[in-house]
Amino acid sequence: MSDHYFSADPSVPFERETFTCSVWGHDLSLVSGAGVFSRGHLDHATAVLLRETEPPVQGRFLDLGCGYGVIGLAIASAVPLASVTAVDVNERAIALANENARALGVAGRLVACRPEQVPTGEVYDEIWSNPPIRIGKQALHDLLLTWLPRLAPGGRAVMVVGKNLGADSLQRWLGEQGWPTSRLASSKGFRVLEARRVP
Repeated sequence: MSDHYFSADPSVPFERETFTCSVWGHDLSLVSGAGVFSRGHLDHATAVLLRETEPPVQGRFLDLGCGYGVIGLAIASAVPLASVTAVDVNERAIALANENARALGVAGRLVACRPEQVPTGEVYDEIWSNPPIRIGKQALHDLLLTWLPRLAPGGRAVMVVGKNLGADSLQRWLGEQGWPTSRLASSKGFRVLEARRVP
């Protein structure tokens, strides 16, 4: 069976690849690698998410399914008072996210780890994610229903989902689960969704 970017321990050789992207006025030099999602470039969905949003204000943030950390690193770089937890099941992704945080000088404000390493009861003002749609609908629903309750009252989750991968049905489903969800933007076949925790 071939490895996927959501494998815990990819078996392909770990070859690093560096690239630079500009997000919210900050140039981010990032190291990606084999066996991790979007090696060597900023994927289209995340590019839409970051282009169609403004940087958040201070607070506690969760980068859900962080990969090598681009969303959380963009927040940590643009928001001086941000505290970011980045989670992924891929050990290489976690290692790269922490490596990138050190290189960008934000290691004191961004920590990447496995989901089970996040302290119980820790809450966030905002969750940002290009969620792993391809893990399947039920697994995705379970993932979101695990983490959305970690939002503080009045908090929000900002996500990007491909229209052809069920963005509109996901928006409806989130609303049905008690998470009012609106569309912030639509671009290049992707929806940027905002789910709110009712105060």
